[in-house]
Amino acid sequence: MMNLKNPSQPIHAIPEGEYMSCAQLEFFRLRLQDERRRLLESAQSTLEQMRAIARGADSNDRASTEEKLSLEFRIRDRERKLLKKIDDALMRIDEGTYGWCAETGEPIGIPRLLARPTATLCIEAQERHESNKRAYEL
Repeated sequence: MMNLKNPSQPIHAIPEGEYMSCAQLEFFRLRLQDERRRLLESAQSTLEQMRAIARGADSNDRASTEEKLSLEFRIRDRERKLLKKIDDALMRIDEGTYGWCAETGEPIGIPRLLARPTATLCIEAQERHESNKRAYEL
C-alpha cells in the first residue's frame, strides 16, 4: 500500500514515460477513496449533531441553531458535489481514462492531479473554460 501522508514520493518515483501506470492509478484510487470515506464520516457526524440540536433546542436558542444548521447545510452541499466528482474520478480510473484531459486527450499531469485529484481537464483546457466563462459573464 502506498503512503498517503507523503504523496509525492511514490508518485514521482515512477519513471516519467509510464504516465498513469498501474501504481499511479492505485495511488490515486486510494487517495480518492480515503477522501470519500472522510467526507461520508463528516456527513454522518453532522447528521448526528443535527439530531442532537433538534432534540435539545429551545426557543431562546432557535436563531443561533438555525444559523449553525444553515452553515452546515452549505458545507454539506459542497461536500455532496465533491463526492460526485470523486465517484466520477473513481469511475474514470476503472474505465482507464483517469489522468487524461476530457477535452484534448492530453495528460492532465501528476502535479495537477496531486493538487486536485478530481480534475478532468489539463491546465490549458481549464484556462480556456475559465476565460470563456468570464467572457460570457460580462
